[in-house]
Amino acid sequence: MHKLTLKEIQNKLQNKEISSVEITKAVLAQVQKQEPQIKAYLQVQEKAALEQAQKADAATGDQKDKPLLGVPLAIKDNMNLLGTETTCASKILKGYVSPYTATAVKKLLDAGAVIIGKTNLDEFAMGSSTENSAFQKTTNPWNKDCVPGGSSGGAAAAVAADECFGCLGSDTGGSIRQPASFCGVVGLKPTYGLVSRFGLVAFASSLDQIGPLTKTVEDAAILLNVIAGYDAKDSTSMDLPSQDYTKLLAQDIKGKKIAVIKELLGAGIDANVRQTIQTAIDNLKAQGAIIEEVEMPSFKYALATYYLVATSEASANLARFDGVRFGYRSKNPKDVLELFKKSRAEGFGAEVKRRIMLGTYALSAGYYDAYYLKAQKVRTVIKQDYAKAFAKYDAVLSPTSPSTAFKFGEKTDNPLSMYLSDIATIPVNLAGLPGISVPCGLADGLPVGLQLVTNEFEEQKLLQIAAAVERGSKFERIHL
Repeated sequence: MHKLTLKEIQNKLQNKEISSVEITKAVLAQVQKQEPQIKAYLQVQEKAALEQAQKADAATGDQKDKPLLGVPLAIKDNMNLLGTETTCASKILKGYVSPYTATAVKKLLDAGAVIIGKTNLDEFAMGSSTENSAFQKTTNPWNKDCVPGGSSGGAAAAVAADECFGCLGSDTGGSIRQPASFCGVVGLKPTYGLVSRFGLVAFASSLDQIGPLTKTVEDAAILLNVIAGYDAKDSTSMDLPSQDYTKLLAQDIKGKKIAVIKELLGAGIDANVRQTIQTAIDNLKAQGAIIEEVEMPSFKYALATYYLVATSEASANLARFDGVRFGYRSKNPKDVLELFKKSRAEGFGAEVKRRIMLGTYALSAGYYDAYYLKAQKVRTVIKQDYAKAFAKYDAVLSPTSPSTAFKFGEKTDNPLSMYLSDIATIPVNLAGLPGISVPCGLADGLPVGLQLVTNEFEEQKLLQIAAAVERGSKFERIHL
């Protein structure tokens, strides 16, 4: 049963073919079997999950407002869930217990979902391999010697290994889409402001977005239906009419105009990845899509822009972790200043420290205009490049990542090489647009993700084209 899709399990639960307790036990058994090798979860809430499943089975009357009733899901461990530990995979937050529940997570619970547990990530969502977690290394279900991607590596691995039917991740520069690509699952980053960020531990507030990782495009649409919507607790949340994101999934894409980004299908992209993407493009053409190449000249500045904007915001957001109010506190400091210094030095990992220092430097007197302000201006140019493309095209297309999943330790000594693995995903966050990674085939025996991007709040269209990619590629999911 754990091998089914979210939609299939939803139908079986609604038709009373199985009980929530049965399917929850089946998923927990899969977790118990796979976790010694996969290590996707930082915590598994078996008792709470079974209690939620029993409540779902006991529910009576019309349950139309509970589309996820009894469905086992997971959440990334940078989202608050009342009464559970929220660590962000960092030593500095070990033992911190959430005093409230994040809005997106509450929406899952209100829709009847069963929360299996919280998944591993790069510390404070800073990384592309989940090797930066303070607690454990998550492996890729396709090849245990390879990373699952990051920072939502635990979420992608849990979905790929059938340890849940879907998971909420967060995406600041590709943290949903890149691990989805590496693990052969679907990863959706919604438009900035479509899903509430209230209760998500902030990394870079103008870039962060919560979204689903699932087995299929339809499953992603089902979860987006639940988590999308206005929230007064998030000042960046948009108050828009609700939509059914599953509505256009079965429609053909004949006449849809899709642009292939020239800069993201040339030098620096692995040849086998390029070939797999080209096959997927041919499949879209066969379905009636009109595909043309487009140039995005500003993209060559996207990486530098991102690592100024994101680190500057991280420097400000992570200032609150000082050993005073919550989280890790250094033992026996001689004064308050030493308490701050030691707590942060001992509590944060190397990558988090690197980014805080980069951001603090970029915001410092004399450098603000030269770095941070200039980066914000380039960000505007990237957004304008997208706007020009969307004046003519329905969507733009590229590989999600320049390569398939790489081996553990392969890029840890070279931060720039690691940062380059997000080169295709970063521009989407800078522009605040919706993007999705859909598995479209294999290269060297590992999954390849195809990324689609549409204009803001065009998730219906994005999912429609993504479903066409899925139909054309006939990608076979792994089953452990």
